[in-house]
Amino acid sequence: MRWVLPVVSRAGDTKRDMAKEKGALVVVESPAKARTIGKYLGKNFTVKATVGHLRDLPQRELGVDVDNGFAPKYVTIRGKGKTLAELKKVAKRSTDVFLATDPDREGEAIAWHVADQLGDGLKIRRVLFHEITKEAVGEAMKNPIPIDDRKVEAQQARRILDRLVGYKASPLLWKSVKTGLSAGRVQTVALRLLVEREGEIEKFKPKEYWSIEVALEAKKKKFTAKLHKIDGANPELKSEKAAKAVVDAVSDVPFVVFKVTRRERRKRPAAPFTTSTMQQEASKRLGFSAQRTMRTAQQLYEGIEVGEEGAVGLITYMRTDSARVSAAAIDHVREFIEKKYKADYLPGKPNTYKSKNARAQDAHEAVRPTDVERMPDVIKKALTSDQYKLYRLIWQRFVASQMTPLVYDSTTIDFEVDKYLFRATGSFVKFDGFQVLYRETKEAEEGQDPEDLAPVPALHKGDKVDVLAVTPNQHFTEPPPRFSEASLVKELERLGIGRPSTYSTIISTLRNRDYVDITDRRFTPTSLGRTVSRVMVSRFPDIFNVQFTSAMEEELDKIEEGKLGWQTVLKDFYTPFSKDLENIDVEAMIREAHDLDGLEKEKCENCGSSLTVKSGRFGPFIACTKYPECKFTRPIKKDRPPDRPTDEKCADCGSPMVIKTGRYGEFLACTTYPDCKHTRPVPLGVKCPVCVVGDLTQRRTRRGRVFYGCIRYPDCEYSTWYEPLPEECPKCSKTGVERRSSKARGEYRRCMHCEEEFDVEEPATAGAET
Repeated sequence: MRWVLPVVSRAGDTKRDMAKEKGALVVVESPAKARTIGKYLGKNFTVKATVGHLRDLPQRELGVDVDNGFAPKYVTIRGKGKTLAELKKVAKRSTDVFLATDPDREGEAIAWHVADQLGDGLKIRRVLFHEITKEAVGEAMKNPIPIDDRKVEAQQARRILDRLVGYKASPLLWKSVKTGLSAGRVQTVALRLLVEREGEIEKFKPKEYWSIEVALEAKKKKFTAKLHKIDGANPELKSEKAAKAVVDAVSDVPFVVFKVTRRERRKRPAAPFTTSTMQQEASKRLGFSAQRTMRTAQQLYEGIEVGEEGAVGLITYMRTDSARVSAAAIDHVREFIEKKYKADYLPGKPNTYKSKNARAQDAHEAVRPTDVERMPDVIKKALTSDQYKLYRLIWQRFVASQMTPLVYDSTTIDFEVDKYLFRATGSFVKFDGFQVLYRETKEAEEGQDPEDLAPVPALHKGDKVDVLAVTPNQHFTEPPPRFSEASLVKELERLGIGRPSTYSTIISTLRNRDYVDITDRRFTPTSLGRTVSRVMVSRFPDIFNVQFTSAMEEELDKIEEGKLGWQTVLKDFYTPFSKDLENIDVEAMIREAHDLDGLEKEKCENCGSSLTVKSGRFGPFIACTKYPECKFTRPIKKDRPPDRPTDEKCADCGSPMVIKTGRYGEFLACTTYPDCKHTRPVPLGVKCPVCVVGDLTQRRTRRGRVFYGCIRYPDCEYSTWYEPLPEECPKCSKTGVERRSSKARGEYRRCMHCEEEFDVEEPATAGAET
């Protein structure tokens, strides 16, 4: 059956005064947003939160009818039945239903699913809140619109694409590498970038080169000139001998100014933040991960209790790739600058910016404060540490974007010494402009800004300077740097891979799957990450590459623009993808993943027959070719981690216990094995919150799903699906919290004793602003 969008009624006067609305239901995504909006709308409106998606493709099946136009099978997400039932109950007694989920593709899809589930006969309309302030909410409620079918189709196409890739490709990793791994349409391409960069670094062979610096002094000021040209060409000094020849040639020769060039230069302020640039700058300046940045920005957007003002959204919608700012906001910030700064800091007309992203959509404004008068330090007490740091960054960037340029003089002084040209370069800031408030943060590989060079003395042609020293310096070329989170986000955007709003999820997935390590804030692919990238890219070269992924993002945009049909895009993708799947040789994948080309040189330890590779419930393993007559098997990796000593004692014989690694993970075993075969799970360092005696341990269901329970089972039957952590609750000070996460909030903690929920405070990073 063909998938059809529900007809959403637009009956009624959309311009009617809000005060005349009686008993209306407003549906948003998050409880925080619901509280803020509810305050503005008053008692005649009931505001309910979906807390993310309510409907999705089923978890345990593909959920896509490939042979019937890729028709999706949507089911209510586990745990969301009660929420959906409550929405239906309230909708039945409401005169109107306003769907005010986030103003992006995901929000549009949530709105569509809610409308679809509420059924016919209701007056259902869509409203968009680009910022959550009383004025913006009131204006949006007066101007409802229909659900954007094309935006819904674009989201659905992306969801089905990701399901087809994940559902079809991930099992190949389970069979060939190990269980629990995942492949993703965008995720695997991002991993490929990291792996290929690491390959460049490993293959890099440094080359020696030399530079010459001359320490000079004039007018009681010391400065430095560097060798710039030899006979008009760039110098290539590849050895100490070549460098020494230059030093010998110029050491006893006077340095007389040959040419002085002075230019006044201007540097404009950077545009207000897009999602991508906000993530980059928060990473460089604050040490925030992309996930931490987006989680905090979501909180600032949805509403914060600010003194007598109450709950208010402090920033505009944080998922945007546009640098556009409304005329009203520009007028407001210009008035603020005129009031707070000298006249020189306000340009004659507003600064305008074009997006650097060719595919930028102009539906949303740039990320900016909803009211520039809410200065960061004034509302600091109402904010958490993360909220304050990010709000201050957004506020400063926005205000600075409408200030005058930095003005500086750039000076170059040339010295001709025989065939050698030495150049000294310096700068002097004449007017700080926007930098009185804000300047961008640079990473090491981005180099020094020209305005930050030390000034040089005021010299003229023919002036003679004193030579203090001529110094040769040895250097070696360096490999390309590993990606930081900021530079990876920048590269993903440059290449058109994914959308800025998805970068935090992509990066957190790479980390959570142990595909990458982070050292000194730089990504290094793990052995597992390299293996996953290698086997996936070699089997699906046309899918997991930059060009295809970027082109697919363009096609999703065209679906939203009405230029392409969503089913056409899926068909064009799935036809070659399904052929690649048909040609997969799992045994060859296992051999490649684990470097088993020489396996036929090995013989079965039981019967002497040849060995082969097989895949089972828990991943690949080596087995005898005579199976089932000979049941010999062994893990692919012969070398297991060494036993680790512990302070635990065996409950049977009292001997020390060690941590061993088995097929199902780590466990405690008696050191006197095989005389004593006692084993037990490894305690997690958290006491059971029910019996307060036993330790909590990791366990598995019969189907292999991980859960956590009391070691005293069956005497104590406490269990939880959430991982217990030995962290202290900030409210009750007891040890023992659960690791939890949600789309809107990201990772957070919940106390196992008092049920207090709190966000994760990431550790401070060297070089990060505090």
